[in-house]
Amino acid sequence: MITLKSRAEVTKIRNACRIVSQTLDLMERELRAGISTKELDGLAVEFIKKQGGRPAFFNYRGYPGNICVSINEEVVHGIPGGRLLLTGDIVGVDVGVELEGYYGDAARTFSVGKAGAEAQKLMDVTREALYCGIGAARKGNRLSDISHSIQAHVEAAGFSVVRELVGHGIGTSLHEEPQVPNYGKPGNGPRLEPGMVLCLEPMVNSGTYNVETLPDQWTIVTQDRRLSAHFEHAIAVTDGDAEILSVSE
Repeated sequence: MITLKSRAEVTKIRNACRIVSQTLDLMERELRAGISTKELDGLAVEFIKKQGGRPAFFNYRGYPGNICVSINEEVVHGIPGGRLLLTGDIVGVDVGVELEGYYGDAARTFSVGKAGAEAQKLMDVTREALYCGIGAARKGNRLSDISHSIQAHVEAAGFSVVRELVGHGIGTSLHEEPQVPNYGKPGNGPRLEPGMVLCLEPMVNSGTYNVETLPDQWTIVTQDRRLSAHFEHAIAVTDGDAEILSVSE
């Protein structure tokens, strides 16, 4: 069941999302060749707790990290550990925060130093696809209009959208209905209404959209081991343009 949020609830989600966005800002500042993904995780959890929040991913369905750090061919759910970042890597960082009973969630993909041409195009297209989805998140549209707008932008650029992983609703739980695929035909699914709060998160691959899970049971990688990028915003549907909640100010 899709729950519509009051303005007061949207404000609480925005407050959690603000910490998420500020944590991603911190990750971008600290990300450099030679730092370990575990160090990034430690910096993130320290910052989140200082803001009064709780890392939402820790022990969520048994997940052992506080944030997800996914490198190169890793699509999502990379577990922080001893791996050191290298110049030229692209790094997807996904952060979730619980604050006063409400959740925030967002992700960005960064490059360590200057990215290669393909990697930069992949990141640019994925970010653009996210904003295409946000643009389609308007009162009266259908849920699949979001999905289709993301897919169309990605495929026009020669990339592919992951099918097995989706965006989601968010509120008093980290994952709520509805699921928001990043592909599909327009004009299907629930009609969008003010008060819907959604996390849109295109996961885009350079090659095939097929993915597989590594033996750690968490890290999802591209089947062909080509690059993947991931961007996510939490948004609220309104009477006009969608409101992006996961911003730093």
